[in-house]
Amino acid sequence: MEENMNEEALTADGQKDDDIDYVEDREELTEERIKDMLDAREYKELKEELETNMYPVDLAEILEEFDQKHMVLVFRLLAKEEAAETFSYMNSDMREDLINALTDSELEEIMEEMYLDDTVDVLEEMPANVVDRLLMVTDAEKRQQINQLLQYPEDSAGSLMTTDYISLRPKMTISDAIKRIRRTINEAETIYTCYVTDDNRKLLGYLSVKNLLLAEPNEKVCDIMDKTIICVHTLSDKEDVAKDMNKYDFVTMPVVDDEGRLVGIVTFDDAIDVMQDEATEDIERMAAINPTEESYFKTSDFKHAKNRIFWLLILMLSAAITGTILTKYEDACAAIPALVSFIPMLMSTGGNCGSQSSTMIIRGMSVDEIKLKDFLKVIFT
Repeated sequence: MEENMNEEALTADGQKDDDIDYVEDREELTEERIKDMLDAREYKELKEELETNMYPVDLAEILEEFDQKHMVLVFRLLAKEEAAETFSYMNSDMREDLINALTDSELEEIMEEMYLDDTVDVLEEMPANVVDRLLMVTDAEKRQQINQLLQYPEDSAGSLMTTDYISLRPKMTISDAIKRIRRTINEAETIYTCYVTDDNRKLLGYLSVKNLLLAEPNEKVCDIMDKTIICVHTLSDKEDVAKDMNKYDFVTMPVVDDEGRLVGIVTFDDAIDVMQDEATEDIERMAAINPTEESYFKTSDFKHAKNRIFWLLILMLSAAITGTILTKYEDACAAIPALVSFIPMLMSTGGNCGSQSSTMIIRGMSVDEIKLKDFLKVIFT
C-alpha cells in the first residue's frame, strides 16, 4: 500500500511522469517536416503541432521557403488569432500571395483579428487593388479608424500608434476597473499600462496592472493613478517617440492630439522597429550610402548604384586631388625610393581615421550625445 502511495505521489498534481508531455521531447517542427506532413496529408497532426510547438514569427520565417500552394495549406490550418499574428510577420510578397489565394471570408477573419497598427502597416505596403480588397472585407468602424491613421505623415507618431488600448475613468473603483479590463482585454494590444481619461478622452494619468492588483477593491482609480503625464503629439517624429520610450523605460507611450485627448498608444515592439530602422540609416550614412527603405534584395541594381554613385564620385575627386599632390613629389620619390613604401600606409591610416571619426560623430548625434551647438567643440577636440 505504501509503495502504491509513493507511486501516486510522483508528481505534485497527482499525474505520473509518463503522462506529462514535455516540450523538449517533441521533434522540432522544421520546414522539411512540415512539408512531409503536408505530403502525407497529416493535417490534423500538423494543426496540433502548429498550435503547441510553433511561434507565429518562426512560422512566418519558415513559410518564406514555401511555394504558394503549401503556404496557403499551412495558413488555413492555423487558428484565427495565430493566423492574424503570423500574417503580420510576413513580408509584403508573401502577404500579397496569400491575399490573392484566400477567400473574402478568410481575409475578413484575418482583418478582424489583426491589431490596428499592424493592419495599417500591411496596407501601406500593398498595391492599390489589394488595398481595395482588404478594405472591402473590413467592417465600417475599423475601416474608419484605418483611414484616420493613414492620414498622418509617414514618420509621425500618429502613423505608428494603435487605438487598441485600455482606458479607465477616474471615479471607477478598482473592482470595476478590473472588470472592464476583463471585458475589453481581447480588443487591446497590451494591458501592461492602463490610461485614465475623462468623458472627453482627455488624458488624466495612468497606472499599471500591478497597481490595480495591489490596491483594495473599493479604492478609486484616481487615488492610485500616476498623474505625471508624459506623452507625445500625433505629429511628433517617430524617432523622437522611440527615444522618449527608451529614456523613460516605457512599455507604451500615449499619443494625444492638439486638445490633449488620448487618441492612441505606441507600443514597445513598434519603437524597437523604429530604432532598428534608424540605426540602419545611420550605418548607411557612415558608409557614404544614401539610405533606402527597401531591403537589399528588393532594391534594384539601378537604385543601388544611384544610392552610392554620388559619394563615390566625391571620393574619386578627392583621390584625384591626392594623386595630383603626389605627382609634385615625383623627384623626391625618385631620389629616395623608400618613400613610396610609406604612401599606402599613410593613405590607409588617413582613411581609417576618417571612418572612425565619422562613426563616432554620427553615432553621438544619433543618441543625442552631440548637439549641433557642439560643432566648434568637436572641431577643436
